[in-house]
Amino acid sequence: MGAAYFYHLTRRPVEDTLATLLGKSLQAGWRVAVRARAAERLDWLDQKLWLGPEDGFLPHGVAGGPHDADQPVLLTLDRTAPNRPACLMSIDGAEVAAEEVQALERVCILFDGHDPDAMQAARVQWKTLTGAGCAAQYWSEESGRWEKKAEA
Repeated sequence: MGAAYFYHLTRRPVEDTLATLLGKSLQAGWRVAVRARAAERLDWLDQKLWLGPEDGFLPHGVAGGPHDADQPVLLTLDRTAPNRPACLMSIDGAEVAAEEVQALERVCILFDGHDPDAMQAARVQWKTLTGAGCAAQYWSEESGRWEKKAEA
């Protein structure tokens, strides 16, 4: 059974934190699905990942292509990901079900700490997932480095 890791972003933008987490996930041998709520956001993220540093290239694709099943990182709007991910990363309040947390190695929920709506959505997700019996950790970068602030 996996766990949900909540990342409260206050210093670094989502694309930077996501790139770091994706790199660590790939080093662990995991395939990853990154779920957003809007196609425009996936296109934006796709561009950010392609334009990253050459030595930090993250192989990825946007769902809907002919090689979705082969992608180490698949950017998607859907709950199902043909690349058989071990890890799901949710941005922009994309929904995550308790069954997904329990079935995957890890679920990462990244949210903007400067956006009250994103904060409230993360609180609701925390209550929903922990209420369903999912293990969860809350991480904050408020001090300048990542620190675990809560665990359930």
